[in-house]
Amino acid sequence: MSEVKHFSSREMQFEPYGGPPGEARIARLVGPELSSSMGGGIATFDKCSIEWTVLYDELIVVLEGTFRLRLGGSESRTIEAGPGDVIWLPEGTPLRYEGDGAKVFYALSPVDWKTRHRL
Repeated sequence: MSEVKHFSSREMQFEPYGGPPGEARIARLVGPELSSSMGGGIATFDKCSIEWTVLYDELIVVLEGTFRLRLGGSESRTIEAGPGDVIWLPEGTPLRYEGDGAKVFYALSPVDWKTRHRL
């Protein structure tokens, strides 16, 4: 078991995520190197639209701005969320992550989803 870890906001390293238009950045904080069951981090979304099908269960907490999920498949609707809102996504959900000055915390399980899906 790993020890307790503190992630200072001043020390978080954000990497580009997705592509133009707009900008999305992600700080992956908890991964398989720290946990055998869950992952988590902080992401920002501004004037972007990133298509993805989640390969894990995901919990999103909006911290700043306006965050949108455009759900595909049989759901086909848009969720618009603001600070304090929480969204849960089951594995297999097709979507687009979007936002305007949005900053979110995310948690996902299982942490080894890439290995399980052979990515």
